[in-house]
Amino acid sequence: MKVAVSNDHRGVKSSEQIRAILAQLGHECLDLTNKEEQAVDYPDFAYEAAMAVATGKAERAILICGTGIGMCITANKVKGIRAALCYDELAAKVSRQHNDANVLCLSGDLVGPSMLRKMVEVWLSTDFEGGRHMRRVRKIQAVEEGKDPRDITNG
Repeated sequence: MKVAVSNDHRGVKSSEQIRAILAQLGHECLDLTNKEEQAVDYPDFAYEAAMAVATGKAERAILICGTGIGMCITANKVKGIRAALCYDELAAKVSRQHNDANVLCLSGDLVGPSMLRKMVEVWLSTDFEGGRHMRRVRKIQAVEEGKDPRDITNG
């Protein structure tokens, strides 16, 4: 799988670890990372990686900033993106199973190397369950298109 990786200045070390994990697991990395610890604007990096997913240049993306919040907010503004901010393994797993998240947002400041590895591994290896969750994803897509999700009834 081709995975875009991007980060701001707070995610430099975590992005290095993530690129290594991707290589170890046999995934291709679309490296859009910032490699400097000098302050940069996270929306620039979130947008580029989210667009890579939205346009098919990558299947998924992993974004890292200080808390992960800014990257998540920005990525979710891009049509077709379902970015999930995760701080543990269960959230990463459920974001794939139930929400078909195509972007994983992580904290460079609040998540240690061991948890980071676990979240990336489970997020990459978990499939979307579909079923009742597909109706909900379609409702998310309806909102994205400016439609009322209550009008979506089947799945």
